[in-house]
Amino acid sequence: MEKDYLEPFSFQTEDIAEVQLFLTPGQMILRRFMGNKLAVLGATVLFIVAVLCFAAPLFYPYNQTEQFYTDKTTGEELRTFQTEQISTAVLKSLEKPSLNHLLGTNKMGQDMLSRLMYGGRISLLVGFVVVIVELLLGVILGGAAGYYGGLPNAVIMRLVDIISSIPFMPLMFILASLEINLNISPKYKIYYTMFMIGLIWWTGAARMVRATILSLRETEFMQAADAVGIKTRNKIFRHLIPNTLPNLIVMATLDLGSVILMESTMSYLGVGVGAPYASWGNMVQVVNDNVIMRDYVNLWLTPGLCILVVVLAFNFVGDGLRDATDPRMKGR
Repeated sequence: MEKDYLEPFSFQTEDIAEVQLFLTPGQMILRRFMGNKLAVLGATVLFIVAVLCFAAPLFYPYNQTEQFYTDKTTGEELRTFQTEQISTAVLKSLEKPSLNHLLGTNKMGQDMLSRLMYGGRISLLVGFVVVIVELLLGVILGGAAGYYGGLPNAVIMRLVDIISSIPFMPLMFILASLEINLNISPKYKIYYTMFMIGLIWWTGAARMVRATILSLRETEFMQAADAVGIKTRNKIFRHLIPNTLPNLIVMATLDLGSVILMESTMSYLGVGVGAPYASWGNMVQVVNDNVIMRDYVNLWLTPGLCILVVVLAFNFVGDGLRDATDPRMKGR
């Protein structure tokens, strides 16, 4: 019997490696994330797209309202700022990909490659702004509901129920009508739309934060915090909220893809970014024309592929973060 007590503990090879390396929680999450090939691929794709959308236009300047004309006599390509020659010019028609315009031009003669990069800026910006607004409201209100309970919890959760029951697309159409009546410029139209989406989408984050805090509120470390007299503000923002961060990060990553899809749908329906400014959604809108859909695939296929690739990459990254932050995935 004594021999049984003297037998050494058995460890798996992966466990021994982690013990020897003394990995911090952050290093362990990064290690698991880097081991997910699809997640790394998604992060790489997003980095490349971000560089192309935000950095490339600095070296390939373009005015989104710019239109291209052709001189009637010389055939020279003109731009709107050459006003003294515009009277003798005609607006360029659709053009297929060429050396001058790698992705062709649209009906207004605008270069599609430039519009693709500037449209990516808008689509990505909408996603990040909406998620930031969503997380700010969700963390504050969900944290208050979960920690205080009682009347604050009842009021906040009924507010969540009311907002969740509002039909989203009809509300967006009403907002678009108000923007038209108020003569809001298409350039600023998208900013109102972004904040409106954020004010609607925060309910999911609030529910998740509330549920997590309710489960953590009665744990031993919170009882110890009560015993030593830590302020309520510090208990919420230094102890409870940080424990919800892994779930919040995963939720934000997945929501970024969903918001980009939503913006694309809204712009396609004419509720999002207004012409002549570009977003991937309103660039796809040209598919309404049968001639363009059949003969000018370059006008709608490239922004459609960009939406597909970016949303897929965000989903890969979100799945990778979810697996990396899950303690049950430790040995995998």
